Amino acid sequence: MAEVETIPAASEALDRVLAAIDELGLSGNVVELETHGFTTVKGVLSEPQIERAKAAILSRVERNVGHAIDVDTATEDDFQGMTYVPYMLYDDEIFEEILVAPKPLTLINYLLGESCLLSSMGCHFKGPGGMHLPLHSDNGNGIPAPFPATSHVANVNYALTPYSREAGALALVPGSHKLGRQPRPAEADLGENANPDAVAMNIDPGDAVVWHGNSWHGSFVREIPGVRMNLAVYFNRQYIQTQERHGDTVPEDVRARHANDTRFLNLLGAKQPYGWRHEGPDYSKFAFMPRGLYD
Repeated sequence: MAEVETIPAASEALDRVLAAIDELGLSGNVVELETHGFTTVKGVLSEPQIERAKAAILSRVERNVGHAIDVDTATEDDFQGMTYVPYMLYDDEIFEEILVAPKPLTLINYLLGESCLLSSMGCHFKGPGGMHLPLHSDNGNGIPAPFPATSHVANVNYALTPYSREAGALALVPGSHKLGRQPRPAEADLGENANPDAVAMNIDPGDAVVWHGNSWHGSFVREIPGVRMNLAVYFNRQYIQTQERHGDTVPEDVRARHANDTRFLNLLGAKQPYGWRHEGPDYSKFAFMPRGLYD
């Protein structure tokens, strides 16, 4: 009798996620995710990784604006306020490394399950002046309030330059993930009447902040010379539309480098059964769709 492939029980995924959390020493981070809605993982990126990521992002921005930018001394005349630099994954192999950094990805697995997808990877490139980014929840992509307690989207924000309030840091509101809604206009301000519950993430280059999709976050205006650079890596559960297109558009050289790395390819939609054309659905993929919170 032919051997039939069995589908793992959903509980096996939870066992794997919990084992990885224990192995990587992330239990305290999980407690912070549950209580505050966000957590900081220190020293995720090495100095060479930070510098290579910064160089790739700066190269893109300088091409766009048509002049050189000094990351340490830039003024408002050089670059004012914030712009979002999208679709960074394929600009340099360093971003492929960062995508699968074990500690942040394990926390994303805890929040979204192992079947989650990369939604987008980009940089919020911020010079002096401009406007603050108001507090918001990333559930603004169509998830109606009241938000479910389960995270449907989640973020990893890597600091590539020092974060502080005067440097235009990321801000989060502890416990806001439990409110189940977007902030009201008066609650969203990070300017003169900044929400008093908003906390500036005072972190170092290479640190990563991971947060639940319900959590209110934004960023302060940069008040000092120079540029704040981050790498925002945004994920969603498999049944949610990603912000960026990957799947059948992944470059062949990237596929070849990760031919034996199913986790990397699954983040880019290798197991996603939807999006068929005349060929119809691949029913083999449906057999491995998630059945629980962690697979």
